[in-house]
Amino acid sequence: PRYKCGISKACPEKHFAFKMASGAANVVGPKICVEDNVLMSGVKNNVGRGINVALVNGKTGEPLDTKFFDMWGGDVAPFIEFLKSIQDGTIVLMGTYDDGATKLNEEARKLIAELGSTSITNLGFRDNWVFCGGKGIKTKSPFEQHIKNNKDTNKYEGWPEVVEMEGCIPQKQD
Repeated sequence: PRYKCGISKACPEKHFAFKMASGAANVVGPKICVEDNVLMSGVKNNVGRGINVALVNGKTGEPLDTKFFDMWGGDVAPFIEFLKSIQDGTIVLMGTYDDGATKLNEEARKLIAELGSTSITNLGFRDNWVFCGGKGIKTKSPFEQHIKNNKDTNKYEGWPEVVEMEGCIPQKQD
C-alpha cells in the first residue's frame, strides 16, 4: 500500500502525515510534503537558497504559506518579521538548501527555538537541517534532523548528505 507523502506507515487518527528533505548541495532543492500535498519542491519552483518554510493549519492540515529566506546573500530581518507573524496553532516545517545559517542571528535562532527546535542554536555554514515544529507548543519537537558540514564526512564536495525525515504530526485539538 502507498501512504500519504510516501511515508513508510499510515498515521493514526487525528495526525497529519509529512515527509521532507533538505536540499542536496546547491543543486537539488528541498522538498516538503504534508497530507499528500507537495507544498515546496524544485519541481514547483518555489524553493530557494537559505531556509525554506511551509506553514500549515494545525487543526485542518491546510497549507497556509510557503516562503524561502536567503541566509547567505539576503537579510535576516524579513525572516524575523515572518517568524513573528506566525499564528498560534500553526505547524511550521523548515528545510535548508545550500546555506541556511550564515545570516542567522540570535533573535532568529531564538524564534525558531520557540517553535520547538533544539538544533537551531548549533546550525552552521552549509549544514543540512530539517525541522517540523509549531507556534505555541510548549515542548521540544521530536521532528528534527541536523547534519553538520564536515569536509571529512561530507557526501558532496563542500556539503553534507541530504537529510530526510517523515512522521505523523498530532492534529491541534481545541
